[in-house]
Amino acid sequence: MFRNVSELVERAVSQDIPISEVMIQQEMEVTGRTRDTVIELMEKNLNVMEQAVEKGIKEGVKSHSGLTGGDAVLLQKYIESGKSLAGKTVLDAVSKAVATNEVNAAMGTICATPTAGSAGVVPGTLFALRDKLNPSREDMVRYLFTSGAFGFVVANNASISGAAGGCQAEVGSATGMAAAAIVELAGGSPEQSAQAMAIALKNMLGLVCDPVAGLVEVPCVKRNAIGASIAITAADMSLAGITSRIPCDEVIDAMYKIGESMPTALKETAQGGLAATPTGRELEAKIYGVPLNKK
Repeated sequence: MFRNVSELVERAVSQDIPISEVMIQQEMEVTGRTRDTVIELMEKNLNVMEQAVEKGIKEGVKSHSGLTGGDAVLLQKYIESGKSLAGKTVLDAVSKAVATNEVNAAMGTICATPTAGSAGVVPGTLFALRDKLNPSREDMVRYLFTSGAFGFVVANNASISGAAGGCQAEVGSATGMAAAAIVELAGGSPEQSAQAMAIALKNMLGLVCDPVAGLVEVPCVKRNAIGASIAITAADMSLAGITSRIPCDEVIDAMYKIGESMPTALKETAQGGLAATPTGRELEAKIYGVPLNKK
């Protein structure tokens, strides 16, 4: 088994295989399942992701709280207008990341990558790049294994929990995972995947978890949108030959230490940040029917 990104990359390079293959082999080793079974299970995850994206961008959904919903559809209409300032691929990824998290907020079925609150970044970028890179279904499944390999490292060396490490541990981790997977999908090397992960994650360090009313909606949905755009940018930077001055494993370690020192009020408790703003408290009172002066 690999314990960190350095070992992950070393194993891929020494065996002359992609990172996705390293992760497939590890799943077989750890679970005792056959290769076909491991692939089949990941294909099911891919199908769930695809259904969530399609539901969010075509049908549109609204959360029970009324805080979120419909933004993915608005973004798709904006793309179709031809007036968007960002490139189509980036904005499409943003819309599909939003779609996934809107489905989550509406109690729909999603695949946690690595958590429900950060479930939009990986599928959002994947299904946007599908139109540009024309990957096979196998390539798309491998994309998920690559992102999973980097998520595995973060989970075992830092945290993927907003309650433990803030949103940097959730959307930040998802952003790095997606960036690394994008690189492999685009034909980059294992080392370039690691560089993309480092570039993406270090630009999410310190991100707090401050859900309004304690719900995984505001600002979570839009943070997935921004995470998707950062993931694509980080991947492009790495593919261009740009490297992170701070090694990926050290970035992950820094995230862990930042999370440890982060105040409890900023770690999913809804006690600080945006949740504690006047508007945040008003929305909370409205949702739960509690007068503000009694809180």
